[in-house]
Amino acid sequence: MIEERQGNVADIIFRNEENGYTIVIFETEDEQFTAVGTLPSCRKGAGFLLRGQWKTHPSYGEQFSIIEFEEKMPSSEAGIEEFLASGALKGIGKKTAAAIVAKFGSSTFDILENEPERLTEVSGIGPKKAESVAEAFRSHREFAQVTMYLQQYGIHANYAMKLYRVYGPDTIAVIEDNPYCLVDDIFGIGFKKADNIAQKIGIEKDDPFRIKAGVKFTLAYFTNEGNTFLPQTFLCEKAGELLDVSTETIGEILVEMAFQGDIHIDRLENRNAVYLMPYFLAEQNVCKCLGSLNSAILKPIGAQLDSLIRVTEYETGISLSENQKEAVKSSLNHGVSVITGGPGTGKTTIINSIINILTQSGFKTAIAAPTGRAAKRITETSGYEASTIHRLLEYYYSEGEDTMRFGKTAEDPLDYNAIIIDEASMIDLMLMNGLMSAIRPGTRLILVGDSDQLPSVGAGNVLRDIIDSEFVFCVKLTEIFRQAKESLIVVNAHKINKGEYPSCNEKDKDFFMMPRKTEKEMLELIKDLCIRRLPAYYTELLPVRDIQVLTPVRKGVLGSINLNRDLQDVINPPQPDLEEKKFGDRIFREHDKVMQIKNNYELKWKNQEDFTEGEGIFNGDVGFINSIDKEYGEVTVVFDGCRYVTYDFNQMDELELAYAITVHKSQGSEFPVVIMPMSWFPPVLATRNLLYTGVTRGKQAVVLVGSENKMYAMVDNNRITQRNSGLCARLKMLMGFH
Repeated sequence: MIEERQGNVADIIFRNEENGYTIVIFETEDEQFTAVGTLPSCRKGAGFLLRGQWKTHPSYGEQFSIIEFEEKMPSSEAGIEEFLASGALKGIGKKTAAAIVAKFGSSTFDILENEPERLTEVSGIGPKKAESVAEAFRSHREFAQVTMYLQQYGIHANYAMKLYRVYGPDTIAVIEDNPYCLVDDIFGIGFKKADNIAQKIGIEKDDPFRIKAGVKFTLAYFTNEGNTFLPQTFLCEKAGELLDVSTETIGEILVEMAFQGDIHIDRLENRNAVYLMPYFLAEQNVCKCLGSLNSAILKPIGAQLDSLIRVTEYETGISLSENQKEAVKSSLNHGVSVITGGPGTGKTTIINSIINILTQSGFKTAIAAPTGRAAKRITETSGYEASTIHRLLEYYYSEGEDTMRFGKTAEDPLDYNAIIIDEASMIDLMLMNGLMSAIRPGTRLILVGDSDQLPSVGAGNVLRDIIDSEFVFCVKLTEIFRQAKESLIVVNAHKINKGEYPSCNEKDKDFFMMPRKTEKEMLELIKDLCIRRLPAYYTELLPVRDIQVLTPVRKGVLGSINLNRDLQDVINPPQPDLEEKKFGDRIFREHDKVMQIKNNYELKWKNQEDFTEGEGIFNGDVGFINSIDKEYGEVTVVFDGCRYVTYDFNQMDELELAYAITVHKSQGSEFPVVIMPMSWFPPVLATRNLLYTGVTRGKQAVVLVGSENKMYAMVDNNRITQRNSGLCARLKMLMGFH
């Protein structure tokens, strides 16, 4: 039964500032009791009307569980002074609070709300301070109203905080006008939550506004799964299931949305393909730009290529194979070229040779990769400075447009004669579109990558589509070089890729299979390998930095979530001198290994090595917690060993522990030692190319833990989830037109 209690907070037992979860001693005129629930702006002495019900906790006894609340402002002069001095309003301390109440008495709140300019009548308060105090009071009242309003729709206070940050005083008006905008604007609110609000507001099931939002959500959902479009029949079915309306109704709305420019319907390979407009425009533009680059007149290389290759071989002491020489020549003779091959086939050697020839020929050359980790590896192996593609394109936040933009565009293109992109399998369609738009015809574009790895996390299948289209010149490297053949990691990666079972546990080699029967036994062995066995064998290893557990899944005993929890306990356990912060069901601790899980282009970083500054931390970036400052509510994380980033506590939903990560998240990375569990995983994930991708992340050792039969099953499972991508078909059409 729902009951009401009005009173004041006598004491705060526990408080989570991120989500507002609070345990307080609550005092009414008649009683004192423990109240538990969400109170976003709680302070000692604060007055509330609580609605909730009594529950019995097994350890702490009877508690009042808060369902809804309403803040009650104090009416007495003493209460008003206590409120002002509590820190609820920035800029008011105890002395100022006393002076304001002494001047205005019980009318203080009315003055703050309606005549804030009169605050200047108080000694020590000027016009600027009066305005800032009044603004703080307005924000406090507005946020209280927003929180109360959202309670009726089941939106917790932590989301109320996010909403208020985005929409400010317009929060309620925005939600009532279009609750579906929350899906796009607020990280963590999905379509179903927005739809629930819409239904409570009174939006009908077949309202065109709702159907359009559902269609866009369905397209966005499958875009996040890697598709650039959906077949129209499939989209109608899925959106119909989501919205509980007929496919015919969906089809009618699609036509209207296409006329309005929200989506594009194209005829592709004998079926209707439905795109979110940005992805259609991106595919079109990538095709157009590839055509322009491929047919452009190139600045000639100064000398004969054979002669330049011989000079490079002499200077580097490396003899290129015929296959490698062909790759070097083709990349220098064509506007666009692709070099693809597995581990040990000499891609890095070819990149270094190309850079050397271009440099000697006086060509201005840029080298880039999709991630900071991959760019750093190029710099280390080649000696040439590489950057991320985002940094190359001068990604920045446009305040006027409130969005991210590339500084380099068709209007202000990149000033290079040649651009080399490594780890090209990781490039998604939208990043490729930004890159292609900024390259002038006449520039050589060389894409290097392993097309057999998992495709990009973002939508599209760019490298594979370009290769399959046969639109540009492509060299596939197949020869494994002698030094690489000494590594079972390299040999087994190629075996796996060909559908053959890997060789394990050979003496003095680097590829191991450690059988265990149950998932619990696998988990215990993985922990032991991380903290004892591997560091004892590879004495130069640092367990946190150099050993990476990779898994196909997030959930379950051997999923990344549970593995992280257990590995943190043994690798970086609680210690008196290590500060830690609880966020939701996770604990973050100083020295923890963490990963950014969404692109945040506005996060500022400072490089402690060269004192440069920049913006942007991206999905998949791995770093280490340097410090946790509870006084200022901040966590400092170090990425790439030198880039320091400060997060507010309320931004910690962008971080996850990274002792274990999914194979998808590991793309573009290399780790000294990789451990992978071999258990039952969903067949759609337990695939050959996932195992191949995971194995190729390891450099010194790969250790598979679990069932040999499950490993064999992964090798046998050559299922490749087909992405709906139109780039290959468009390039073929373009080639036919030419």
